[in-house]
Amino acid sequence: MNGRDEEPAEPDEATSSPVCGLAQGKAARSLLDAAPGRVKGSPEAGPSGSSHPQANGVAGAVGSAVRDGTRGRQLSQVDEDIVRLVGQHLAGMGLSQTAERLMQESGCRLEHPAATKFRAHVLDGEWDKAEADLNELKPLLRSSNAIVRMRFLLLEQKYLEFLEDGDLLEALQVLRQDLTPLKYNPERVHLLSGYLMCSNKEELLDKAAWDGKGIASRTKILDKLQTYLPPSVMLPPQRLHTLLQQAVEMQQQRCRFHNSQMEVNLEKASLLVDHVCSRKELPCCTRQILAEHCNEVWFCRFSNSGTRLATGSKDSTVIIWHVDSETHQLKQPRMLEGHTYGVSYLAWSPDDNYLIACGPDDCSDLWLWDTQTWELKVKMSHSHEDSLVCASWSPDGRRFVTGGQRGQFYQCDMDGNVLDSWEGVRIQCAWYMKDGRTVLASDTHQRIRSYNFEELTDRNVIQEDHPIMSFAVSRDGKFALLNVATQGVHLWDLQQHMLVQRYQGLTQGCYTIHSCFGGSNEDFIASGSEDSKVYVWHRKNEKPIAVLSGHARTVNCVSWNPAVPSMLASASDDGTVRLWGPAPRTDEDDESNDEMATIAS
Repeated sequence: MNGRDEEPAEPDEATSSPVCGLAQGKAARSLLDAAPGRVKGSPEAGPSGSSHPQANGVAGAVGSAVRDGTRGRQLSQVDEDIVRLVGQHLAGMGLSQTAERLMQESGCRLEHPAATKFRAHVLDGEWDKAEADLNELKPLLRSSNAIVRMRFLLLEQKYLEFLEDGDLLEALQVLRQDLTPLKYNPERVHLLSGYLMCSNKEELLDKAAWDGKGIASRTKILDKLQTYLPPSVMLPPQRLHTLLQQAVEMQQQRCRFHNSQMEVNLEKASLLVDHVCSRKELPCCTRQILAEHCNEVWFCRFSNSGTRLATGSKDSTVIIWHVDSETHQLKQPRMLEGHTYGVSYLAWSPDDNYLIACGPDDCSDLWLWDTQTWELKVKMSHSHEDSLVCASWSPDGRRFVTGGQRGQFYQCDMDGNVLDSWEGVRIQCAWYMKDGRTVLASDTHQRIRSYNFEELTDRNVIQEDHPIMSFAVSRDGKFALLNVATQGVHLWDLQQHMLVQRYQGLTQGCYTIHSCFGGSNEDFIASGSEDSKVYVWHRKNEKPIAVLSGHARTVNCVSWNPAVPSMLASASDDGTVRLWGPAPRTDEDDESNDEMATIAS
């Protein structure tokens, strides 16, 4: 029983009596208590009964393999880790006796004895003892510099507590004789010295962004101190809770149909079964058909707040719909008329107070509407030779860019005055980036270039082999979604300038079709198609997870509501706009309804 895994000998007749067995059991337990990693007496006692951690040795102190007293087997490292995690969780729940019994029965130790003392001294505010504990912990630290950083954190807490108590002389002594000689983080020491001038406790807490003397601030400082200790010495706080939270979050990320915020709340999640979302939570069923337009509908877009939907048509009108917050139905349509040649593009201002309407290639005008008064603020017509087919707002809402395929690319103010222009740039689509300086624009050379109107510089960002009919940029500005003629939908990483995904299924010829990101976390991609269907993909999968049928002709544009993740709109040449939502909840998954999505296997 000297640390080797020897099988117990078979008992002979001379030693198999109950009395002898009892004596053997006592002797075995005595030997087991002396084995490395076993607990003898108190949790702080080492193999030989010594309370000094170096007497135990690092390997034998915490997390070492131990022998099961009844079966003579050795706990695996995984088993030991699980026991310690459960023990920590039980202790955190206030079940200290249960945790202690678990440690005793398993032969494991929750944490190093020196760490146990250190924790108690920190939480009790016994700073001199806590500093002394660092000497015992020093051989166990991850790096030689860690001891200085840990001592600095202790002294900082000690200094602040003296200040709160009004012991200015004691605080000044800590600052001059303890903190300054460490020669660590002099900027922080200088900042701490300024707290001596605080006239009261409230001012100190405010300037130091500190919780004050007590268990709350000491717990926070202990969490920081723990980061310098190996987990074999002291477990990170709430480690089991953290692991479970990470597991649930990972399952949500891998779920193809997950369409809610990635805010993991273990109180609402079941740990007994895997996370599974129903495919019916996606917008896969027609919930409303809008037929107010009297010709092809070329464009649709929800406002940034998700409370309104604007649709543009070949019939030269824009219709703005209100989204009912309870029923998610569209109602109270407001019609804006007089757009020459029809409306093929719409752009909401960042505050949704204004709406830009653009026409097709042969339209030289642009309309800027006030959506609060429903009045036309400005009709921009810079030149009859212009082609203004797209527009995008600056993040501050004070400027916008517009242009077309006849070589016009303008930056304008709210009154339609041209502030800057790029001559000879023929663009199909434009997108203002979040930095407020950069504009991405697709041109007739099958590429997307970045334009800086302040520095008047440009550069290549994306190069395709076929014409880029339209594109959209994700909310975080990291990805671009392209509709490429005869190729379909492509996802590009804007930072790496790399093609990430080619999505399959849809029919994309040479018509302009607008796709979009969607869902709570923009994990989904949606696009119209020339085969009269709407296709939905998970961003990470090239095959569609839903194909929505219902339209009779080409679907020109789709828009996902940014505030209602389960709401999707589509505009079609059949003259209608369809609103898609989750399927009605039933006991059986009825996929025979022709309005339902055909879910790809």
